[in-house]
Amino acid sequence: MPTDRSPRTRLAISLTASLVLLLGLLPTAVSGAKVLPVRFATFNASLNRNNPGQALTDLSSPGNAQAAAVAEIIQLTRPDVLLINEFDFEPDDALAEAFQRNYLSVPQNGAEPIRYPHVFVAPSNTGISSGFDLNNNGSIVTTPGAFGYGDDSLGFGAFPGQFGMAVFSKYPIDHATARTFQHFLWKDMPGAILPDDANTAAPADWYSAQELAIFPLSSKSHWDLPIRIRGEIVHFLVSHPTPPVFDGAEDRNGKRNFDEIRFWADYITPGAADYIYDDDGVSGGLDDGALFVIAGDENSDPLDGDSIEGAIQQLIEHALVNVSFTPASPGGPEAAVLQGGANLTHESDPLYDTADFADSAPGNLRADYVLPHVDIDIKDGAIFWPVRDDPLFRLTGNFPFVPSSDHRLVWIDVEVPR
Repeated sequence: MPTDRSPRTRLAISLTASLVLLLGLLPTAVSGAKVLPVRFATFNASLNRNNPGQALTDLSSPGNAQAAAVAEIIQLTRPDVLLINEFDFEPDDALAEAFQRNYLSVPQNGAEPIRYPHVFVAPSNTGISSGFDLNNNGSIVTTPGAFGYGDDSLGFGAFPGQFGMAVFSKYPIDHATARTFQHFLWKDMPGAILPDDANTAAPADWYSAQELAIFPLSSKSHWDLPIRIRGEIVHFLVSHPTPPVFDGAEDRNGKRNFDEIRFWADYITPGAADYIYDDDGVSGGLDDGALFVIAGDENSDPLDGDSIEGAIQQLIEHALVNVSFTPASPGGPEAAVLQGGANLTHESDPLYDTADFADSAPGNLRADYVLPHVDIDIKDGAIFWPVRDDPLFRLTGNFPFVPSSDHRLVWIDVEVPR
């Protein structure tokens, strides 16, 4: 899409295309000799639960209202390749299969079912006991679900796998060459901004040497999933950096968030990723010229919120990332005005907000991103956030009433070079 269109014009074009899609008039594959765009999306769908196995119980039969609302949003927007954040980990793809069978494959309020024949799920660091006092409060909590357990875990979670991830795809995922980085250690990132204990003279010593020897960079995991699209490979680079809050003056979560975002910036940069190793011990990043789409809830707004200044800019200002088009919605600006509070002091345009947070703080933010390689053309995109008088508003609501999730699904249509 040309870059000289105004945000208002781009939004109007995006909403028109979305309406056509909802009416079932625009396919997302190949029509005759014309190759149509591929739709990539990210959705922090809040399909996590408070207890182990509860998500699987909820999704093992139809009828869960929240899961049905999430599924309807997916059926209406119809991504070809979709990352879901906050999707509790279950072995053997059990939760993904239950969600497909009982929700995505079932018409929700008349929406057309959607089928994803390819799924990728892997373990998450969330809720895995570290055996250390990572929040430095004087106690080591190792009992899942107990108060303080999440803070002392490798990634925040009440039990192993809470807040995990899943990828659903209409195109084949090359599992044999997929890479996961769950166990890459934070200390092994050159120039890592490790948190400091201000009560000591030593630098960057919030975590002890023993803690750093087992402490991963990724609060969940980072995945490089090669997606085979019409003979071409597109690397779907997905993650969910920790929120840059829920800590103290040491800003341990803010610093981890910054470096979790930096990981992909280094990974896609020729010559910058030699230090990276995956869970199979293979080193390095993407090959020069490899196509990619970065996606996820990055928990970082360009100008507002609590992330460290410049965190998300590591990606949205990267020379290899295409930011010629920014997905937008009509509901974000309306919500900012109606909710007021912190939204009234924000610097970022609410047109691009993707998350509906507490109005007092931090307010609504742009947290979720789908960012393709500079050689991948963006044809369209949007954020699923209807205005209040839209019949589909029942699927999103506004804080604190959230029928689906406090995040919005974000999608882009891209043309993969051949």
